[in-house]
Amino acid sequence: MTEIFTDTGSRQLTQMFLAIIFFHTSEYILARAIHGPSRVTLSSLLITKHYAFAMLVSILEYLIEITLFPNLKQHWWISNFGLVMILLGEVLRKTAIITAGRSFTHLIKIRHEEHHRLVTRGVYRIVRHPSYSGFLVWSVGTQVMLCNPVSAVAFAVVVWKFFADRIPYEEHYLKQFFGRQYVEYAQRVHSGVPFVN
Repeated sequence: MTEIFTDTGSRQLTQMFLAIIFFHTSEYILARAIHGPSRVTLSSLLITKHYAFAMLVSILEYLIEITLFPNLKQHWWISNFGLVMILLGEVLRKTAIITAGRSFTHLIKIRHEEHHRLVTRGVYRIVRHPSYSGFLVWSVGTQVMLCNPVSAVAFAVVVWKFFADRIPYEEHYLKQFFGRQYVEYAQRVHSGVPFVN
């Protein structure tokens, strides 16, 4: 168990906890800044039971592996690549939120609201769902940074599946709200999630 308190264990676990704290705190702060305090709840922190369970399992994997196979966690280039993924995912997601402004919400809107606009500028020129792309990169990056092979694959599959199901559902409403304008946008701009058109 002393491996946890080595430079490797301390560095990787500290980076993981800081990444989680920054991600969720900044999501909440942005939601309050954009939508106002009265329209934001603690659910804007985006911490569900499934998410908390997945993060706990990833920490458990880390603790088991650093105890039984400490050399597995010593691949600095892999860990640093994961840290770069975390940073890129964070920047992409927050840029998407700021660019969309009031049109960005954590919950899929099923009714068109007056302030809801189709955003096609900035990062939305490159991908239709940059916040989803950012979260996918960020979440997998947390596991790559920890050198967690099992959780890295599991996070990639589970988060991809979540967005593969969510995007068609969300786009059904976006087509209703924006009609041909959204259809043309979707034809020329990729979703931002691999293998999801």
